[in-house]
Order: sequence, then structure tokens, then C-alpha cells
Amino acid sequence: MKRVSLLLALCLSFNAAWAAEAGHGDAAQGKTKAVACGACHGADGNSANPEWPSLAGQHAAYLEGQLKAFKSQARKNPIMMGQVATLSDADMRDIAAYYASLTAKPGVANPDAVAKAEAIYRGGKPDAGVPACLACHGPAGEGNAAAAYPRINAQQGAYTVAQLKAYRSGDRAGTDAARMMSKVAGGLSDADIEALASYLQGLH
Repeated sequence: MKRVSLLLALCLSFNAAWAAEAGHGDAAQGKTKAVACGACHGADGNSANPEWPSLAGQHAAYLEGQLKAFKSQARKNPIMMGQVATLSDADMRDIAAYYASLTAKPGVANPDAVAKAEAIYRGGKPDAGVPACLACHGPAGEGNAAAAYPRINAQQGAYTVAQLKAYRSGDRAGTDAARMMSKVAGGLSDADIEALASYLQGLH
């Protein structure tokens, strides 16, 4: 229980500092600058490809932080690192503001996954050092804009699986927030991850 509480406290301090640095972008300008992004993330920010994340309704501070992480290569992805290479800080703020202004469209959860996933989402796995997901991401997965906790509901299930496994393996641990998630995901089994991903896809 002490380990779970410590993880939550560290997450709060890291993300509060990160969110405080985020600026306010121009969504109208961002729409123009994000035209190329629609090829993967959907014209309305809701991706049709389960391998690529939906960005609609995601918090601007979080999106801006991820774009900067790709540009600095703290977060590794060859496609995204290439896409952000020429973006200025203003460009990233504007694109983030644009996607934050869009409406997320939830998918459908596998009914067989709901009971298992909901228990973890709402109660965590204390024996494995996993805190309740809702502690940071909210009861409906809407996240916390002020703390730059991302919205995780209505997300492509396959993408969520890939990211949780990347956190667990340490492949996605280039930022303070990602390192915290690596510790959280370290207590999740493949079955836990699959169930959570399906549950979150339909959560709204």
C-alpha cells in the first residue's frame, strides 16, 4: 500500500510541473497545421486504424508534452519523430489545442473483459503495487487536464495494449511520467492489459 501511495504522489508532482509549462494554442491555426496528421489519426481525430491512437478530446497539455517528447527523442517512434522534426513550439501548441477541441467517439468493450478490468481500474492491484487507474485518470477515464494526466477512454484497444506493454518493458520510459507508468504497468499481466484495453475502448 505504501508503494502505491508513493507512486501516486510522484505522479502528481511530475505532472503538475509538466502541465504548468504548457501554453495555450490556437485551435483554428492547429486545424490547418494538422492536415497531414489526419492520415493516421483520422480527419476528426478518431483513428480508424487500431494501431494508431485517437487524439480527439485529448488534453492539450498532454498532447503538447508528447509532441515535444517525440521531437527531443525522449519518446521513440520513427514516424512521429519525423513528423515533428520541423514543428516549432507554437506549432505543437496549436495542433494540441486543435485536437483537444474535437469530440472523442468511444468504441465497444468486450463484455467478458469488463468485470476483470473494472476491478483493476477502480481498485488497482495493491499486492502488485498497482494503484487504481481512476486515481489519476478519473472515474470515466477522462484524465486530468490540470495535471496533464491523459484521457484514456474511447481509445483504440490495440494501441492501449501496445503502450501498456511498452511501459512495462521500459521501451516507453523516456520521461518522468512515463517512468511512473512503467512501474505501474510492471504489475500488470498480459491478461490484465488486454482486459483494461478493451474496457477503456468502450468507457465514456
